[in-house]
Amino acid sequence: MVSSAHTPDSPDEPYVDYGYGSHVGLRRQLNEDSYVVTDTLFAVADGMGGHEAGEVASSLAVQALAEGWEAAGGQVTEREIQHYLDDADRRIREATDSKAGTTLSGAVVIPAPSGEGQGQWQWLVFNIGDSRTYLLHDGALIRLTRDHSQVQELFDSGMITAEEIHTHPNRNVITRALGAGEVWAADFFTATITPGQRLLICSDGLTGEVTDDEIAAILNAGRNAQETVDWLIHQSLRAGGRDNVTVVLVDVKGD
Repeated sequence: MVSSAHTPDSPDEPYVDYGYGSHVGLRRQLNEDSYVVTDTLFAVADGMGGHEAGEVASSLAVQALAEGWEAAGGQVTEREIQHYLDDADRRIREATDSKAGTTLSGAVVIPAPSGEGQGQWQWLVFNIGDSRTYLLHDGALIRLTRDHSQVQELFDSGMITAEEIHTHPNRNVITRALGAGEVWAADFFTATITPGQRLLICSDGLTGEVTDDEIAAILNAGRNAQETVDWLIHQSLRAGGRDNVTVVLVDVKGD
C-alpha cells in the first residue's frame, strides 16, 4: 500500500518526504520482504519460511497493519498497533499452517500526550524480530529498536562482542516473530519529531552488510530520500547482497 506525500491537513502536523525500495539481493531467488508506506505509517517486514511462505507472512503482516491504520483514520495508539499485529499473527498462522513467520519494524506519527507541548508530534516505533528502525538526529544515528535475536541476547550478556555478531553461526536465529513461536508482542518506543530528522526502517539485508557507521555517513551525505535509499541498497549489494534488502527513509521537513 503506497500513497504519495502530501501537504498535511493540519498546519501543526509534520510534513514528510520519503523514499523506499526493495531488492532480492544477489543470493536469493525470491524476495520475502514487504513494506508499507503511507502518509504517517511506515513499516518493513522480513518474511521467513521459504517456498514463498515467507513472502506470504511478510505481506500479510503489512496488510493487517495498513488496514487497521486506515480503518482508524490514521489515529492509532500503542494498544491499537499491537491489536493489528495480533491480527497479523493470526492471519499468518492460518495461511501458512504456522510454518512461516516474519519480522516487522516501523513507526507511526502520533500526537504527543497532553502536557508535553502544544502541536508536538512523536514517532511511535514498534519492533518484532531483527528488522530495525533508526533515527538520524542532528547528524547522529540513533538505533531506536533492539533486535529479538539470539546474537543480541549473547551480546547483551557479554558472551560475544559487537564484531562477532556479524559472523556468529546463529546470527539468523530470531527469538520473536509474527506467525511463528510463542512470542509476538512488539516492543514500543517513542521519539519526538523535529524538522531535519531522517527516520530509517530496514530489513537485516541492509544491516547485515552495511555497518551503522557506513549507514550514518550515507544518511549525512545530503542526498534526497529516494537517492539515499537507492544508495543504501546499492551498498548492501556491493558488500555481498546475501539477503533480500528493503529500505524506507522518511525525512521530516521544516515549516
